[in-house]
Amino acid sequence: MTQAERRIWLIKELLKENRQYENMEIPQGAEEQRLLLRALMNVRMPGKINDEFLRVQDEYLRCIMKDKGVVDIDELRPSEYGIYLWQGDITRLRVDAIVNAANSGMTGCYAPNHRCIDNCIHTYAGIQLRLKCADIMAEQGYEEPTGMAKITPAYNLPCKYVIHTVGPIITGRLREKDCELLVSCYNSCLELAAQNGLESIAFCCISTGEFHFPNERAAQLAVDTVRKFMKKESSVKKVVFNVFKDIDKEIYERLLQS
Repeated sequence: MTQAERRIWLIKELLKENRQYENMEIPQGAEEQRLLLRALMNVRMPGKINDEFLRVQDEYLRCIMKDKGVVDIDELRPSEYGIYLWQGDITRLRVDAIVNAANSGMTGCYAPNHRCIDNCIHTYAGIQLRLKCADIMAEQGYEEPTGMAKITPAYNLPCKYVIHTVGPIITGRLREKDCELLVSCYNSCLELAAQNGLESIAFCCISTGEFHFPNERAAQLAVDTVRKFMKKESSVKKVVFNVFKDIDKEIYERLLQS
């Protein structure tokens, strides 16, 4: 199959799963098809699917990743010993683990084509990630508490694992408790990485953006927490602060120079 043939085949398979989509027409344009496929993957509830679908999906996603380009941590220059700053799409990073800013349900973002990191990671990992997360949550039996973390395979991403953590949601004035919970997110991810013998981990800007944690304070807490953890003896030797927005890049550059 060509990439275009894979895309159309996957769309047809997902449309067949739900009767409400049976009369939906597949658009002619490649970009419109890509958006439709992503939307269908985003709204699909966790559930098993046949091996043929997974084979075609995996081939499709790996081709996308090849086109996007993988960035290996060994290509990056540290800002200080063991700590790196990199601006870009976190799904491109080849590290042992990337961190996902998840919600308490832990099964990903269900909003079609939403631009949040949770949606992006689940999209390019493949539908296996949502099913794995759902299995973990079903066994746990309750929503994930804020400040804690879970680890899963990364499936079609270039990293080995995804560590999912639920950051605090800020609805009014920033409280000390919110800061403590954000610190707990970073510590939980680092400790989970160490428990699994991982050497490198890339953090997104947890709780900023959709969760409205002030960018400056969030970055200060992140840098302080990572610096403190890196003084301990553990398998974790390399930590990447991954930023997407210019404002966060400027904040982290300043903090890491101090």
